[in-house]
Amino acid sequence: MADNNVNALNDTSELKVRRDKLQALCDAGKNPFEITKYDVTHSSTAAVAEFAAREEELAAAGESISVRVAGRMVGKRVMGKASFAHLLDGEGKIQLYLSRDDLGEEVYAGFKKWDVGDIIGVEGILFRTRTGEISVHASSVTLLAKSLLPLPEKFHGLTNLEQRYRQRYVDLIVNPDVKNTFVKRSKILSLIRSYLDSKGYLEVDTPILVPLEIGASARPFKTHHNTLDMPMYLRIETELYLKRLIVGGMNKVYEVGRIFRNEGMDPKHNPEFTTIELYEAFTDYYGMMDLVEELYKMLAKEVCGDTKITYQGIEIDLGHWERLTMVEAVKKYAGVDYYSWENDEAARAEAKRLHVEVPADATAGTVLVELFDAFVEDKLIQPTFIYDYPVENSPLAKRKPEDPRFTERFEYFINCTEYGNAFSELNDPIDQRDRFERQVAKKKAEEPECNAEVDYDYVTALEYGMPPTGGLGFGVDRLVMLLTDSASIRDVLLFPTMKPET
Repeated sequence: MADNNVNALNDTSELKVRRDKLQALCDAGKNPFEITKYDVTHSSTAAVAEFAAREEELAAAGESISVRVAGRMVGKRVMGKASFAHLLDGEGKIQLYLSRDDLGEEVYAGFKKWDVGDIIGVEGILFRTRTGEISVHASSVTLLAKSLLPLPEKFHGLTNLEQRYRQRYVDLIVNPDVKNTFVKRSKILSLIRSYLDSKGYLEVDTPILVPLEIGASARPFKTHHNTLDMPMYLRIETELYLKRLIVGGMNKVYEVGRIFRNEGMDPKHNPEFTTIELYEAFTDYYGMMDLVEELYKMLAKEVCGDTKITYQGIEIDLGHWERLTMVEAVKKYAGVDYYSWENDEAARAEAKRLHVEVPADATAGTVLVELFDAFVEDKLIQPTFIYDYPVENSPLAKRKPEDPRFTERFEYFINCTEYGNAFSELNDPIDQRDRFERQVAKKKAEEPECNAEVDYDYVTALEYGMPPTGGLGFGVDRLVMLLTDSASIRDVLLFPTMKPET
């Protein structure tokens, strides 16, 4: 087959056979889609575990365990008067043994016409076959839903990546590792929530549909509210609403939030993705560093069993984190000392010498960031905090009192990728207003058609007074990629954004 995933689905003769079988069932008054409920007593894994634990006891007492299991039939082997099949449910797989003598001629004859992919319910007792496999010896079997499309050939999984993402429902059936990834994703989110809750953080929800296009570099999705007759935007961050809550006296808050950015797509980016942002009053960016280290160590141990994990063939130690200022990192990896530059012109000259393009009016801080991007980021394989960012690219971070050219901001990197961003939050409303206005002016100069505005309501909130605050934001999807050894963000999103086939 050219594509074992698609051609099977397009086999019109197979489709006709299955529809004819359904019609025959309906004509006989046995329409499976009319069944509304099936009482299940055990999952496949629970049934196997209980039998294994009690096997000797049951044999000695001459007793058995009765079960009712239900799921998708994913294998079938008919051998005259008896058959074997495999049933896949929400937790795993279990073998079934079905015979004409136990089920009766009519039921068994009906079962033989069922197809791999059909949803069935089976009642029977557990036993171990001669080959050692714990199985259900069926006393009754019920067709609960008819599968009208066949599973991929030989039940060996979808191999075409695009088709896997488009038909995740089939991918989950035939590729067990895919389901395991999403089980781990759910566990990761649960662990993060539990960790933050234990630290006294309160989970909150803030608006997804917002009235302003702010001056940030990310491009938003735009829509229109008919009743209010005004443009609205899908949020590109949760930050400003969460910090309003800090002003209001909610001293520890976090949000697991869906974010939307109308930008490019690649293995690390999807137009909609999930972040966690958290804010804590009366702490700073060092407090956020400590929290990140503790959280990531815990997650690695709980999800992977060790702080040392392997990602795409590279061993990464989440139990050890390096801390470097941006100035130190550029000096270490590029051999350039920021403090040797006498002025902005000298910084631009250094960039030119190193063949790094910067704007004609670039400041020393801008040059520092460009040199970091060019020479440092791809060296940061092991977990590393890069902190003290120039004020030019940190509009929401507090300036360092001892050197106002820099801010109390960090990003952390693993395997040459940025995983999160944190600040000692700017709480000076006068400075914040000035930075916002500069940011919006710059964006409008670069994109004259944009509708960027200053969020003056947020400035007003700061004027009421926000305590010293530490804030952190990180991408859930990249974290799940790391802890499940997934190469693409589309592997950790159940339904990644895809262009329609038609």
